Order: sequence, then structure tokens, then C-alpha cells
Amino acid sequence: MLVDSHCHLDFPDFAGKIDQLIDSMSKNDVSHALCAGVTMERFPALLALVEAHPNLYCAVGVHPDTDDEEAAEPDVATLVRLAEHPKVVAIGETGLDYYRLQGDLEWQRERFRTHIRAAHQAKKPLIIHTRAAADDTLRLMREESADKVGGVMHCFTESWEIAEQAITLGFYISFSGIVTFKNAKTIKEVAQRVPLDRLLIETDAPYLAPVPHRGQLNEPAYVLHVAEEIARLRGLSVEEVATASTRNFFHLFRAATIS
Repeated sequence: MLVDSHCHLDFPDFAGKIDQLIDSMSKNDVSHALCAGVTMERFPALLALVEAHPNLYCAVGVHPDTDDEEAAEPDVATLVRLAEHPKVVAIGETGLDYYRLQGDLEWQRERFRTHIRAAHQAKKPLIIHTRAAADDTLRLMREESADKVGGVMHCFTESWEIAEQAITLGFYISFSGIVTFKNAKTIKEVAQRVPLDRLLIETDAPYLAPVPHRGQLNEPAYVLHVAEEIARLRGLSVEEVATASTRNFFHLFRAATIS
């Protein structure tokens, strides 16, 4: 049994295709998927989607590179209130992304702090996105005691040194289809070294489809290929990677249940 620990099935790419995606998951032994929130405006539709499917869960949060002035900025109280729903198993995705944005990004750091504080109050783990901002991400995690709630570094693309620091803070490391890319040497190395009890797998669908589907629309069923590559890198069976990553998912996201 496999689990896609991070995807975006509420995105327009999948309009009218949800039943097909669920069927494809079943055929590839992918039992559950977690859909991460990206804006407050999209959250009601996301929640309705996961309410309609027993094997889907979601997280509530605002993506770090959402800088639309008209978009609602989350506050702690709102995030905590929305996280009370039984299908909301985490706060996020949140974090820092300096790759696309320039200038004074203090607003992004304050948003990240807001999410960490909400996770403390909601007593639910964090889903953290970090890109070109690893040092600040870890610094804020320490300053806000993110280790008290834990969570996952999603779609991990950093070095083993960064992974090790996140693991020390009690976080899991999640690998996407990028680990199957031929030139992803750093990520492949990290995938070999992360303790099995700290490893998660994901698609980040509709993005980052793994080989042999690279360049196509990604979907949760393709998380199988992520598991296959990690198994190859570590000299394990796919079943061993599936068992470990699925066990880790339900341990971290305790509000999710096996059904």
C-alpha cells in the first residue's frame, strides 16, 4: 500500500477527472492522498473535495510565494478554526520561497511564523515548502519551536546537511518525482541516507511527474515510480519502501485513518 503525501487535486488541471484519478490510485495500490492548501480562497472547494472522498485528506495554509495583494492573508485564529475539521490533518503548505520573489520578503517570514504558531495551537503537524531559503527556513523553525509540532519538509531538494538538521528538529523528509530525474544527484544521495522511519513519498501533482511520465500531467498513482526509484537507490524492495513510507504517513498525520 502506497500513500501520496502531497498533491493538489483541487487544481483546475484535474477538473472533471477526480473519479478517474481515484480509480487510477486504486489500480496502483495507492490508498490515500493528502491535498495541501495554497490559498484561503481555494480552501472551501478543497475541503469539499476531500469530504466527498474517504481516502483523501487536506491541509490548510497559504503557499509562501502567494503574493497577490487581493489574496486573504491567514491569521492564527482562522487557521486553527479551519484545522478543527476532521479531514484537515495538517497546517500548510507553508514555508519560505526566495526563488521567484525578490526584495523585502519579511512578509513571507511573518506568514511562516503565523502558520507555525497555528500548528502549535491546533496541535497538528506542518507541511513545509522551502526553496532557495533553507537557512532562513531552519532558523524560523527553531525560533518558533517547530520541533514541538513536527511535520514534513515536502518535495525536498536540498542537501543532506539541510535534511539532517530538519530531521534533528523532528521532521520527515518527503521525496517527489524529482528523485527519478537523471541529473538529481544531490536528491538521490539524500534519498539513500534518510532513515527509513523519517521518509515520505509524494507526487506534488499536477507538477513534477516522475520518469517515465516526465513532462506529463502528474497524478497520485505515479507515486509508485517514486517508491521504485528510492527502492533502487537503497537496495530495498518496493514493498519495503511502501510499508515504511505509509507507516510514517499515518504516524505523522495522526488525524488520518486507514480505511
